Amino acid sequence: MESSVVFLLILAVISFTTDHGSCQTISASKNPVAVGSNVTLYSQRNVTQGAWLFQNNIILMIFAGNPFITDSWSNRITYDSNTSSLAIRSLKLEDSGVYVLEALNQFRAELDLSVRVPISNVTLTAKATNLVALNDTAVLMCSVSNGTSLSYVWLMNNTVVSGANVQLSNGNATLTIAPVTHLYNGAFNCEVSNGISNATSPPLFLNISYGPINTTMSIMPTESDRIYRTGSNLTLSCSTLSSPAATTEWMLNEKALNKYGPWIHLINASVSDSGNYKCVLHNAVTSRFSSASTMIQILDPLEAVKVNRVGGPAILNMPFTLHCEVTGTVDRIQWWRNWQIIVPDNTTIIDMNNKTLTLNAIQHSDNGDYKCQAFNYVSNMTSSPYVVMVNYGPGMPTIMGPSLVKAGLNITLTCNASSYPPAQYRWYFNGSLKAETAMFVTPRLTEDMSGIYTCMVYNNITGQNKTAQKMLTVVDPITDVQVEAPMDPPKEGYPYMLTCNVTGPADQVYWMKYDSVQQVDSVYNYVMNNKTLGFNPLYRNDTGYYKCIAMNAVGNMTSPPHKLMVNFGPETPVISGPRYAETGDVAAFNCSSMSVPSSRFSWWFNGTEVSNTSMFMSEPLLLNMSGEYTCMAYNHVTGKNRSVSTMLMVVEAIHSVTITNRTLPISSDNFTLTCEVTGPYDTIYWMKNNTVLRMNTTDYHIENNMLHFTPVTTDHDGTYQCVATNMVVQFKSPKYTLLVNYGPLSMDISGPVVGLDLIVVLTCSADSRPNCDFLWYRNNNSSAVLKTGSTIAFPATQANLGNYICVARNPVTKISMYKSKSINLMGGATAVHFSSGGGLMMMGLFAVFIPVLFT
Repeated sequence: MESSVVFLLILAVISFTTDHGSCQTISASKNPVAVGSNVTLYSQRNVTQGAWLFQNNIILMIFAGNPFITDSWSNRITYDSNTSSLAIRSLKLEDSGVYVLEALNQFRAELDLSVRVPISNVTLTAKATNLVALNDTAVLMCSVSNGTSLSYVWLMNNTVVSGANVQLSNGNATLTIAPVTHLYNGAFNCEVSNGISNATSPPLFLNISYGPINTTMSIMPTESDRIYRTGSNLTLSCSTLSSPAATTEWMLNEKALNKYGPWIHLINASVSDSGNYKCVLHNAVTSRFSSASTMIQILDPLEAVKVNRVGGPAILNMPFTLHCEVTGTVDRIQWWRNWQIIVPDNTTIIDMNNKTLTLNAIQHSDNGDYKCQAFNYVSNMTSSPYVVMVNYGPGMPTIMGPSLVKAGLNITLTCNASSYPPAQYRWYFNGSLKAETAMFVTPRLTEDMSGIYTCMVYNNITGQNKTAQKMLTVVDPITDVQVEAPMDPPKEGYPYMLTCNVTGPADQVYWMKYDSVQQVDSVYNYVMNNKTLGFNPLYRNDTGYYKCIAMNAVGNMTSPPHKLMVNFGPETPVISGPRYAETGDVAAFNCSSMSVPSSRFSWWFNGTEVSNTSMFMSEPLLLNMSGEYTCMAYNHVTGKNRSVSTMLMVVEAIHSVTITNRTLPISSDNFTLTCEVTGPYDTIYWMKNNTVLRMNTTDYHIENNMLHFTPVTTDHDGTYQCVATNMVVQFKSPKYTLLVNYGPLSMDISGPVVGLDLIVVLTCSADSRPNCDFLWYRNNNSSAVLKTGSTIAFPATQANLGNYICVARNPVTKISMYKSKSINLMGGATAVHFSSGGGLMMMGLFAVFIPVLFT
């Protein structure tokens, strides 16, 4: 009694002071949960003072973190004071309900726990399984042996059942389909679940009879218009949806054919097989009928198509008609010309049934191959081409042939007129028939056969004729043409004449020079009677080949070319040769002059003839052979001569030129080259490296025949020549090579090089021209020369240690330079230590350090 009072007091306190608005939750290890299993309820927070309740009844109280469990729950629950979780064992259906955890003055949390019985033994039954579509209602019922809180899902062929005619009742345990259709043929299952388990019934199959529905008829082969040609093999077939399968009966034009089955065959179909075909289908279970029908037409193909002419032939600008003759049933006709469809217009007329084509009036453009093409639903046929050639003409004839003819020839006159068919021709001369062909070949013509020739043309279809005439003139030919010249030779400045001699009648004569027609010029030439070409006077440019051309109405003839060579000259001669020459040379002169024929030449000196050719070659020249030399040119045809003179001055020859020098070239010293010339000269100039020296520098200057360098440096190195000139020649000296001596400029001691035998080698070098002489000393002992030459070698011993000095002396410049290097042993002769030094001094300065060397 006391414990009950305590619980009630505590509960009252809890209920009074708990904050119901606090957002705290409790959760279950699983929910829903099966009967007989265990579950644990968890809290988000640990509770030290409060209570667990079920359906507002206390399960346990929590005080100072310790639980106080009611007797009715003491053997079924376990409380964890660390987490405030509650474990419940061996659950019963009546354990379903609301569980509450209240924390004193903190929060209240609730959980609705559902305890359920697992599902078992699901079965599916139907009021009937054999049904007729659209007549019957399908009712299916689902039941279970055990289970609570059940949910139902209905499946057909593993897909949820749905549709406007589907109804669920009895808590979805009953499925009603009203009315049932063939779409519900299949396996039905009901699937039951309650959150803790699920189970599916074995399948139940409905057998739904339906049809026939969706009945169609097809024909093979397929034609969209259902029209076939006789002799075709056809198969008609009907298809439908029906269960059980429907029976099929065939009818033609609503009369039974006594043929059954899903198809029938029409073999070698004929026109009598045309009609309306129907298939009738019947389902004996549903007692329903269905049918499909189609109209089939069997036609014979066309047998023949031909184009015929109606009326007369096709004559230009007259009406012309063609007719299309067809054997067989024809639906339409189409006309073709030259593989193009003919479209009617004002001049192309096609009648209502397309069988007649009229061209009014026919033109040349209507020529071509005409065909008519006939069509019916099972065939088309095109006629053979009917060739239409429009007959016309003849047009006005034209005559081809010469109007002027050379006597003695045969000619051909050709008459031509446009006409179809080809026209017939006749030739007349002076009223006499000469030929009955388009081409008329004359006999050999004479002058009396000149006259009018007439051609008459006739078309035997159009009945028309035309005539044309041609005037023919027969003329004798020219037989020979020659150019003749007078006996006297043609000379420039005198009149001259050429004559054209013609055999035969000539209407006109032309003159040509080098194939160019010569025009008459009143100043320089004239033409007399067209046959004479005169020059008054002749000029040298009249030289050339001349021809004359004689012409008449039937031809022309050209003479052979006649060469006219105009003699002229001589012109004033031109002399080529030297104006100056040296004694001992041979002078060559050449004299030339324009002249036809070529002039004869002679040379004169001091009134004496020295040569009778255009070339004059003198004897070796002497000073007294200076003077005037004259050339005279003479033309033996024109009888004229011309002379011209030239002056020759003979000077004494330069015999030799050489370059000499009196001192050696040493850098920074003055230096002079002298040009030595044997023989008289006018000027001297200098060259370096084949280039004339310019006097625009202060490094050198020229004085008479000397070239002074003030001073000379290595920049003046090179090849020099001096050139002595007179009025005849420029005489070059042999090449003189100038190499300026210098140094020593710098000095170095390389090494030491120590070999395996402990021999020390030092090498001395210096920049110098020419090469220096080398002397070696040690420890400033100038009285004892150790060695001469650029290299010194000695054993690496204590006795050889010291300061080694190399002196380099240029034997030309007399300049000396020295450099030193110290040799020391360190560490008991296990190592050699070196130091070096040096200096450059002139002869007097070096004596301060090594006085013995230069005393």
